[in-house]
Amino acid sequence: MLSRLMPREGNFFELFNAHAERIVEGSRELALMITTFTEVEKHAEHIDAAERAADKVTHETITLLHKTFITPFDREQIHQLITRMDDILDLMQDVAESVALYDLRRTTPEAKQLAEINQMCCERVKTAVGLLTNIKHPAAILKCCEEIDRLESDADRVMRSAMSKLFRDEADVKQLIKLRTIYELLEQITDRCEDVANIIEGIVLENS
Repeated sequence: MLSRLMPREGNFFELFNAHAERIVEGSRELALMITTFTEVEKHAEHIDAAERAADKVTHETITLLHKTFITPFDREQIHQLITRMDDILDLMQDVAESVALYDLRRTTPEAKQLAEINQMCCERVKTAVGLLTNIKHPAAILKCCEEIDRLESDADRVMRSAMSKLFRDEADVKQLIKLRTIYELLEQITDRCEDVANIIEGIVLENS
């Protein structure tokens, strides 16, 4: 029944997938930036390019939403999903900009770990979004959402440990402030991934 109701022109799922590709692209660049801390400007440029491309997809999705009478699922859920996905890349851009703005010269194992968790989260967001076309078989989608929730909890634990270590061991107040900001932004990316997972869970439970 759902497949018969989907709009004939335009494809929301293609747009979701295109945006998710940009999210993964941005997360890979961010992980490289934080873990290697080389060619920082190049990685920042790639994150900016991914964010701009994703903004275009978001605009196309909202435009299509206004033009489409019958949508594959609730219109508000479509709007929430694409805007929350966009929030993920906005935060990645914030991290890259903060690294440059604060002239951060070194990173930490904890920041690297958070960046790696972010990448794993974003890859699972992409998988979950890609499975939405098969919404009548929800188990795989819900499993991805559970994995995102678990990774967000892992990021919380890393964040708490990182903050404790930072305030205990970092003598340079300026470096402490810089790293605290980076930690917080990196952790927020996993929060936004969890927001997307929660929206997808709602879509699945209402339509499967």
